Amino acid sequence: MLSSALVASAGASQSRTATTNLACASQIVSTWTTTQLANETIAIPVEATNIGALAPAARAGYGGILLFGTTAPASMPQVLATLQRERPGQYAWMVMTDEEGGGVERLTNLVGSFPWAQTMGKNLNATQITAIARRVGTALSVAGVNTDLAPVLDVDGRAQFPGEANPDGYRSFSGVASIAAHDGTAFMKGLQEADVLSVVKHFPGLGYSTRNTDYGPAATLTWAQLQTTGLVPFRQAIANGATAVMMSNARIPGLSSLPAGLSPVVVQYLRTTLGFKGLIVTDSLSAGAISALHLAEPAASVKALAAGDDLILFGSPSSVAASLTLADKISAAIVNAVTGGTLPQSTLIAAAAQDLAARNQLTCSAATTTT
Repeated sequence: MLSSALVASAGASQSRTATTNLACASQIVSTWTTTQLANETIAIPVEATNIGALAPAARAGYGGILLFGTTAPASMPQVLATLQRERPGQYAWMVMTDEEGGGVERLTNLVGSFPWAQTMGKNLNATQITAIARRVGTALSVAGVNTDLAPVLDVDGRAQFPGEANPDGYRSFSGVASIAAHDGTAFMKGLQEADVLSVVKHFPGLGYSTRNTDYGPAATLTWAQLQTTGLVPFRQAIANGATAVMMSNARIPGLSSLPAGLSPVVVQYLRTTLGFKGLIVTDSLSAGAISALHLAEPAASVKALAAGDDLILFGSPSSVAASLTLADKISAAIVNAVTGGTLPQSTLIAAAAQDLAARNQLTCSAATTTT
């Protein structure tokens, strides 16, 4: 067993490496055009069966793709490798999907199935949960997927299928904050051991929220209540090396009347109070909670970046053409916001740098840091 001193040293070394990598990414993207920067902050949703049509997205330098569907073509790794060669600079993009387990699984013909989080939380120990996540992560990596929008860290003990009234239920490891924190962190670690980026969600905790934000506006527990419930797993995950966090689309009574991902005060709490230095991802900006504010995806994307988010997610793919058209509109809105002075160029550069650093090991001679 490693001594605590060695563990601390390893953690400090990883932190320095990540900081240097981000500094290098910042140096690289500082030379990009505003359109290149905007595109880097956008992920394109697509059915896995249609990935061969994504060459325009690759050439345009969009930052990622989000795969939907339970079936993927056997040739997907080769197709993704071909698309990768189309990318400007050949920097790796984020190839994402939602592999949570139970009823939220993708690409099952390549990845297989595994239990709901709540089932794992009740029946497995942390070592076993890590092993499952490592297996899932390895299968994802072989399939060409490098990012999993999981685990759910929300604290919700209800034995319910997720739906309009409850976004979590079986998706949550436990209704006990300490158990959700322990088991969720174990799943995150398994993905990391397979070299898959784990995106923990939905900050600052959707457990026992008033509604599923996919369907309309919702509120979390109060900010005071979240201190001892929903925030507990995020604190533990961040302390144990979380490198990506997804924001929720719910408002937080007592802190912000805006959806968390559009709220500067919520993002600032994550960055400053919790000390999170990694990638911040929006939940879908096509959600009912966003459209209820009379915000279409382009305007919502500008607000999310202004709040401090780094990567924009939207929609479910009706077609590749529709996804690309909407992505182009989002990019144009971001460029117009920078040109018009409502979104600082520095903010966009910082977001693009986080996106680039998340899935690339970069080397820049001038990207050094001092302590």
